[in-house]
Amino acid sequence: MHDSPPKPSRRGFFFGAAATGAAAAAVMALPGVQVAEVAVAPPKPAPEKGGGYSLSEHVERYYQTARV
Repeated sequence: MHDSPPKPSRRGFFFGAAATGAAAAAVMALPGVQVAEVAVAPPKPAPEKGGGYSLSEHVERYYQTARV
């Protein structure tokens, strides 16, 4: 005989979704849990005489990865 995996059912899907939602709500309700703050650097002012290209960190990273 050939054993095939059981078909996914709607009931199982909704049970999993409800369990995931309940777990997320429980984590958010825990005391003492803080969300990490993200530091954002202020943008550099645009050059007065036009242009705008600057060798920034992400440009340098691109150059490093593009080397052959």
